[in-house]
Amino acid sequence: MGPGGACWRGGGVPGGFKRWLSSPVPAPRVCVVGSGPAGFYTAQHILKHHGGARVDIYEKLPVPFGLVRFGVAPDHPEVKNVINAFTQTARSERCAYYGNVTVGKDVTVAELRQAYHAVVLSYGAEDNRVLGIPGENLSGVYSARAFVGWYNGLPENRDLKPDLSCETALILGHGNVALDVARILLSPLHLLRKTDITDGSLAALACSKVKRVWLVGRRGPLQVAFTIKELREMINLPGARPVLNPADFTGLENAIKDAPRPRKRLTELMIKTALEKPGEKTMEVQAVAAQAAAPREWGLKFQRSPQEVLPTTDGRRARGVRMALTRLEGSGDSAKAVPTGDVEELECGLVLSSIGYRSRPLDPAVPFDTQRGVIPNSSGRVEGVPGLYCSGWVKRGPTGVIITTMNDSFDTAQSVLEDLQVGVLDVSASREGFGAVESILGSRGVRPVSFSDWEKIDAAEVARGKAAGKPREKIVDPQEMLQLIGR
Repeated sequence: MGPGGACWRGGGVPGGFKRWLSSPVPAPRVCVVGSGPAGFYTAQHILKHHGGARVDIYEKLPVPFGLVRFGVAPDHPEVKNVINAFTQTARSERCAYYGNVTVGKDVTVAELRQAYHAVVLSYGAEDNRVLGIPGENLSGVYSARAFVGWYNGLPENRDLKPDLSCETALILGHGNVALDVARILLSPLHLLRKTDITDGSLAALACSKVKRVWLVGRRGPLQVAFTIKELREMINLPGARPVLNPADFTGLENAIKDAPRPRKRLTELMIKTALEKPGEKTMEVQAVAAQAAAPREWGLKFQRSPQEVLPTTDGRRARGVRMALTRLEGSGDSAKAVPTGDVEELECGLVLSSIGYRSRPLDPAVPFDTQRGVIPNSSGRVEGVPGLYCSGWVKRGPTGVIITTMNDSFDTAQSVLEDLQVGVLDVSASREGFGAVESILGSRGVRPVSFSDWEKIDAAEVARGKAAGKPREKIVDPQEMLQLIGR
């Protein structure tokens, strides 16, 4: 970039010399769709590395921050600290936030592409993968995504009302989300009361009869996707006892000798937990006594693949899951679970499917790979559509943690910056940006929510939380949010 945000352009000069364009170049206008980590990290990188670019962030909900607000567990407040950096980005004079705008419905991607030099799609994964088995739609069966949305105040899940009247819950999946859900189901209420968990879900959990949670996976202990921090939290959860079958871990010490360190440490912790007998010196006596008397328990079950959710005699509710027992073909992360022909039934009244999130296509004008659930792209450049980009889960699939998304978003932002620099994006013609979009939204009766509007909602939530001894009390109804800012 040249001084003042004007562009250096390659002029086809041999030897890679750059030609300086002295005419004033209009500021590049970039639009980001989605205000979760992918959207904010993309905006942050562009603003930091291009002194003239202006970035507008559009969000479907009135409130920003995506999965940091609606996905991160309430008892993990330290993970939400990234909101401070995102707030600094949103307050930049070259950045604007427009909430309560559904791209694809209120304004199309084609209309955004006419208003901006570059459009980045960072709208995440709003759906969940389905099990595709009989009984999946019975009462008592929920996706972990909806359950997480419910306790975290995601408006679309606020009326979930999960039935917690049974003693045994079954979570299908061995990832961090599965452990989050198990931890919330079994956590002592006094710990949850100090978090930003919603009022309604706290009341429901206070009446919960669930005292046993099984986490079931198709593959073995060496293929679990959760990480050691989340496992350790679960093992140390007050009032809950881990139940791991020592037979599941026989001979694994040899198998992990050459494994990468994180996998090795994770497996060693599972082995230690499985083999530990109450009273052994490796745990403090008091802790052992407390665990032995724990009113609640949880455990990991391996090499079981769900075949059918079994109904109660009236055919309405879940009463258990029939599992196909599996054997592993291959080893490590690429091992495949193959049914052995044997089956077993696990009794439970609550089934939570935690087998992954999934992105949806946003707009017919955007290519979408339905098999992989991503927008086909190269380094974030959408295939066949110059000027259109993507970042985050819709770019690479719903995997990894916030830092993974940060790096991925910086990579896409870098592609935008490179395309600005070499002239792939033509900024010689100025674009109106939000000016053009505002009149489109106005004609369709849509009123965007600004970042200062969000700060009013934020202040109200914090004030309500303070009264209850919580960091905040989330408002779960979008209409209430809009009333609060005078709509």
